[in-house]
Amino acid sequence: MTKTINIDFSPEQIDLIIQDLAYLRLIADVELLPKYPHFDGKHYPLGRCKEIRDKVFTLLQECLSKTQKPGLSLIREQIQKGATLRTQWGSLRDEYFQNAIVFENWYIDVSNDTVNPNKPRVEILPLIDANFSIISSFEQFVKVARSYWNVKIYQNNIFPALSPFMPLFYVNRQGRGRIGYASHDCLALAMNSHFFASESVLSTLPQLPEDVVNKWRTILNELPHNDFLHSQGDPLSYCKQYRKEERYLDKEFYDKALSAYFQLQKGT
Repeated sequence: MTKTINIDFSPEQIDLIIQDLAYLRLIADVELLPKYPHFDGKHYPLGRCKEIRDKVFTLLQECLSKTQKPGLSLIREQIQKGATLRTQWGSLRDEYFQNAIVFENWYIDVSNDTVNPNKPRVEILPLIDANFSIISSFEQFVKVARSYWNVKIYQNNIFPALSPFMPLFYVNRQGRGRIGYASHDCLALAMNSHFFASESVLSTLPQLPEDVVNKWRTILNELPHNDFLHSQGDPLSYCKQYRKEERYLDKEFYDKALSAYFQLQKGT
């Protein structure tokens, strides 16, 4: 594991970096607002932390080599000394999911207003004070998702052949259900654990209500046959089977599982 470089920014330097990142954020907003005016009935920037973070990170990378801005120059100087700037998705205080930028021992949030629009656009904190962490288990994910998204979470027993990769199924307040979460981080959690992480959370979750199952059975009947979607059985058994077959090493199998997931999204 790479050792973290300790960067000792002063409060005045942090203010300069915030100011320059806020400028990049304004540029990002001009492009993103027309593309994403709403999210689940809420106005931009609410719910758009990933899109905003990704756009600002891209802008930052594009301008770092030639920037004359004092805050961005401070970032460039540290990178020239070996510091690493990277994007990271994780849990913020186990209250929210957040897409942030990690700069060695610093937490940089350029989408700080995507839950509460009255907050400043940009926030920078020492990583240890931010209480921001990589999701280390599906149980942790479930804890955050239940409160943050206001959903009930069940085991994915409709698509058991997909459950080793995507063990969770969400049902919102309106009773609409969806499979998830097919992010790179969650898929990596499943595969890097050899599907033990999926098996662990599946054993703790209840099965889906019958009315939700029936709705999805109707959708399935209208889709072309796909083994990942139409196969039946026990989700836990599939975790054991895939582990025995070392499917966590099988890129082609992984790609087929993702393809089935996207086929399912198109069908709904």
